[in-house]
Amino acid sequence: MSIEIGQTLPDVTLYRMGEGGPVSESFESLFKGQKVAIFGLPGAFTPTCSESHLPGFIVLADKLKNRGLDRIICLSVNDAFVMSAWGKAQNAEAIDMLADGNADFVRALGLDLDLTSRGMGVRARRFALIANDGKVSWVKVEAPGQFEVSSAEAVLDALEQGA
Repeated sequence: MSIEIGQTLPDVTLYRMGEGGPVSESFESLFKGQKVAIFGLPGAFTPTCSESHLPGFIVLADKLKNRGLDRIICLSVNDAFVMSAWGKAQNAEAIDMLADGNADFVRALGLDLDLTSRGMGVRARRFALIANDGKVSWVKVEAPGQFEVSSAEAVLDALEQGA
């Protein structure tokens, strides 16, 4: 079952790249008292993720934050080294590039995707959500192979409608 509006995000540790290597981020540090947009995607450096999904959030980051977001999180089942390198390659300074290397967070959300038959292991389904103080107020999950409902424009529209 996938995460739904009104549910609390799972208390799972995620990782970002720090000065000396990967640094853990707790539920409290990421979500407590904050309005956050999270967009999850199958993998760093993959075509739709690199050409459309992440770039849309980079372009609209200021507008999204002006609509009340405290942070924008890009989440993938990659390690912190890969997420950091991808963020630098994409000039994603306004986006928190977080790693869910073991897929713990996406499994807890019910948004994991088994791509082992394609040599990619377990990944995140493509999705976007908005959470207030850790509670989901809006969520959209893409159909397989699609990129329509989880874009930065969709998140901006949701924020403008009060999500």
